[in-house]
Amino acid sequence: MHFSKTYAQLLEGLPPELSNNAIEYRQLKKLINQVVTELLALGLGPAVLHDLLQSGTDPKGKRREATPTRVFYEFNSDSGHIEPRLRLWVDPPVPPSPPSRSRVEEVDSEKRDSRSDDAEHVPQVALLWALQRRAETPEQPVDIADKVELVIPLASDSAFFRLLSTTLQALSDNLLAIHAQFVATLADLTKVVSDTARPVSSTSIGFKAHSPFNSDAGVVRVDASSRKSDLYSWREIFQLYVEAEIFESVSERNRGARTIEESETRLKQFAERVTTRGLGDGRKLKLPQSRQALESFLALNVFILNVKKFELANAEATRKILKKHAKRTALPVTDASNTAPLALLPASNTSLPRILVQELGTTLLPIIPSLDDYACLICTSIAFKPIRLSCGHLFCVRCLVKMQKRGQDDCPMCRAPCVLLADRSNVDWAMLNFMRDWFPEESSVKLRQNEQEAAQEQLVEMGIDPDQKCIVM
Repeated sequence: MHFSKTYAQLLEGLPPELSNNAIEYRQLKKLINQVVTELLALGLGPAVLHDLLQSGTDPKGKRREATPTRVFYEFNSDSGHIEPRLRLWVDPPVPPSPPSRSRVEEVDSEKRDSRSDDAEHVPQVALLWALQRRAETPEQPVDIADKVELVIPLASDSAFFRLLSTTLQALSDNLLAIHAQFVATLADLTKVVSDTARPVSSTSIGFKAHSPFNSDAGVVRVDASSRKSDLYSWREIFQLYVEAEIFESVSERNRGARTIEESETRLKQFAERVTTRGLGDGRKLKLPQSRQALESFLALNVFILNVKKFELANAEATRKILKKHAKRTALPVTDASNTAPLALLPASNTSLPRILVQELGTTLLPIIPSLDDYACLICTSIAFKPIRLSCGHLFCVRCLVKMQKRGQDDCPMCRAPCVLLADRSNVDWAMLNFMRDWFPEESSVKLRQNEQEAAQEQLVEMGIDPDQKCIVM
């Protein structure tokens, strides 16, 4: 299937805000045909023009010194637009013989080259005829001073690049508008998720996250029941999303952006896992706002996938249309004097899908704290009743007590001798409050474990085996 049909079918499956601003591939193809027709009318078919252009450069692509058939394809960008033209030097026309004088005078009166005041008026038809003869005959060394310079503007080629430049600029502006709209939609979604994933402090009368502790945290009880919040459901959803790595891989072996096919497959798998775990309906998502927010979250990811398709399709369309332009017209994609002649074409150095994925990762996902960020580095479970050493590192109280009983004074992270100096004053009460607020279930479990472990240690110190069953005589 031709690319133009594939491109049209792809655009039909995209949202109107994307497809309506795509590269006009078919219209650009029609303009290429007009360029070919214009060149043929000048007697410069692809084969002839190719040979003439090659005669103006050496095998390494550098400009040659003046030759009898010196021809260059260049862009006049003084006006801020791409205006292609041919610049060439040909032999001045030999005065015609009397029988053909009337015909030459007729042509000379219709078309004259008015490039400079001191240049001779040269009949264009005669110049083009001489140009084609030069392409067919071996070159002879002739002084450039004996040549006549001729500049031929290419109107159809200018229309081609004008349309391409205008389309790319409109495409760039549209992508900026899409980014702004995406950010606004994401901000609204973030607010909804924040309201439905409320912590304990927003639903409990007796607990305030910013209130100071005056009692031992060992006797604190966390009541996580009867909470109208989908905190744990959203945490599970976001955890699945991070593990899916839908658009980018973070592994060392295959780090970087994924292909469209891989992203589409992983997005489907993520949606299936969410549904399988009962996170897509009322089984785990208690609040109707949460279910609507989940649909919006999935819709944003689908939109990112569509933007990824759209960006790749337009990049491929631009590449192919420039390649077709060079192939059909024999005009090079670079001119003779500029290493970047298409620099006036709008171009983006960043990928919009990647920017949108980063917006998700920095705006939405962090509103729900992850348990991995608050785990003890020794036991890897939540560091409830956290002890912050003088070096700044944080560990749970039971792990620090064990280290002190073994006489280990070096911090497990930085080896600073500060473990044996830690006491009750090293408890990070603000962090303890935060953990109770956002991880009530994990805090309750860790609190029970700490109490059981402390009781067993006391029994061992009294010489009683904690595993021995009590026997009543």
